[in-house]
Amino acid sequence: MSIRSIKDLNLQGSKVLIRVDFNVPLDSSGAITDDSRIKAVLPTLKYAIDKGARVILMSHLGRPKGKVIKSMSLIPVARRLSEILGISVSMAPDCIGASVKKMVDDLKVGDVLLLENLRFHIGEEKNDPGFAKEIASFCDCFVNDAFATAHRAHASNVGVCKYLKDKAFGFLMMREVEYISKTLETPKSPFAAVIGGAKVSGKLEVVENLLARVDKLIIGGGMAFTFIKALGQSVGKSLLEEDLVESALKIMKQARKEGVKFYLPVDCICGPEPKAGVVPVIKTIQEIPDNLMGLDIGPATSTLFTEAIDACETLVWNGPMGLFEVDEFASGTTAVSDAFASSKALTIVGGGDTDAALRKTGNMDMIDFVSTAGGAFLEMVGGKKLPAIEALEE
Repeated sequence: MSIRSIKDLNLQGSKVLIRVDFNVPLDSSGAITDDSRIKAVLPTLKYAIDKGARVILMSHLGRPKGKVIKSMSLIPVARRLSEILGISVSMAPDCIGASVKKMVDDLKVGDVLLLENLRFHIGEEKNDPGFAKEIASFCDCFVNDAFATAHRAHASNVGVCKYLKDKAFGFLMMREVEYISKTLETPKSPFAAVIGGAKVSGKLEVVENLLARVDKLIIGGGMAFTFIKALGQSVGKSLLEEDLVESALKIMKQARKEGVKFYLPVDCICGPEPKAGVVPVIKTIQEIPDNLMGLDIGPATSTLFTEAIDACETLVWNGPMGLFEVDEFASGTTAVSDAFASSKALTIVGGGDTDAALRKTGNMDMIDFVSTAGGAFLEMVGGKKLPAIEALEE
């Protein structure tokens, strides 16, 4: 794989188009509640500005699915970025069109322009060639610094590359790809992956791919109940993807065939509904009543998972063990977070919820590497090639 860094581009006076991930959380008033994704790309932005580039930034926010939704505008991001950089960041009314082209052409050296939400146009997620070509026409060179979207073949990270000769990685993208690929090329054994979160549907292929790489696979969170159901157990009102039960059973059979130790919860903390204030009840997996749902792994499972984690040399984690945002159902995620923090193994963590869990437990600084991505991180750990990375290869 031969990929250039932003350092390999001649930026002086150039219009450089940078794909960033400004998909930040907003509260009901439209204020940014966590600006870590903005700060993550500052090294790339400051480098481009210092080298005399005319900077054009593009990102998505939320899932507007081709419609203009005011609450998903990137205007709050432009304001916050202006504050962080200490310069005025211009905000475009759209990401394509004549008015945007004029704003791009009027940029002076050191100026920064943020295009409006890419996903206000259906052509972004469809990787429409016409949409990609128009965006590419704005610039002299392209830099991708949005690793979190690297597993998606969209117009802004794959399509534009067909129309631009000069393209490269930003510093964040380069750091993520180099660290994950080099570290996991020959991981020290035992190697365990801890996978959680609500649903198995978005992670099924990743879990299958991991079987060829790990010694232990630890499954928690709501997704565990699809596997538990596959074993013939009743799961009460717990999250369940009935259409994936057979696939879950197939994965467990494959794990046995590959010699991978497959861990599922043996007990769980239940409640009548997923919200604060309900009375938590500890039940074994075999005893979940019809009127309750599993909302966290139980104390016996926390001990089981912690012991499995402690015996490893390489650890990867994506996804909480339960409804960690609610204190009554946060103990399982806290236990895994503490186990990672105290482990002497190489620890790699990815995903927004997992990042939030580390911050909540105060363990962020105890982890060797925290990725800015969730899906892209998991797919790369599983050995899958990411389309946005392939589009930049020479």
